Amino acid sequence: MQGTVDGRINGIDAEGLRAAAAEIAADPAKGAVDFRVRTEWRGGTRTETVVDGCAIGGAQVARSFRFASDEPAELFGTNGAPNPQELLMGALNACMTVGWAAVAALRGIRIHELSIETEGSLDLRGFLGIDPQVAPGYESIRYRVRVRGDAPQSVFEEIHEVVKRTSPNYFNLSRPILLEGALVVV
Repeated sequence: MQGTVDGRINGIDAEGLRAAAAEIAADPAKGAVDFRVRTEWRGGTRTETVVDGCAIGGAQVARSFRFASDEPAELFGTNGAPNPQELLMGALNACMTVGWAAVAALRGIRIHELSIETEGSLDLRGFLGIDPQVAPGYESIRYRVRVRGDAPQSVFEEIHEVVKRTSPNYFNLSRPILLEGALVVV
């Protein structure tokens, strides 16, 4: 949603967002959000991920979503869905886009167009274990934000800096995080 509709700016209830931020500032436990997903192998390179809820401020929130992943035929998949790398980049873009819409709304700035393009290059020698000196993941990910709205470039530059400081997925991809794994053989 673009512009101002029903008191919302960029589809965001800015006053509601301010009130939620004040409530969380007063009681940090209300800001705790727990997400979980379950991914099942569907044969070959296909998977299905299920989202069945989250917890916000200790309260369970029912959600029901499914999404697939697959590899292109050239990487031995069936090309039936985005691959995990495309989903990763899409998740980064979506998280930053939410941040852009919210930060702009809080500043009273209408966004008319917003897109984020992201790209990265992998070397399959790392994934295939051919060369231990080759990383199995990205050395860098590049993105470009294109925005048009009711603010000068300097304000959009400020918003970009805020988004980079506050986007959870930007944070998760821009620095190492601890992954705690467990193996259960059934």
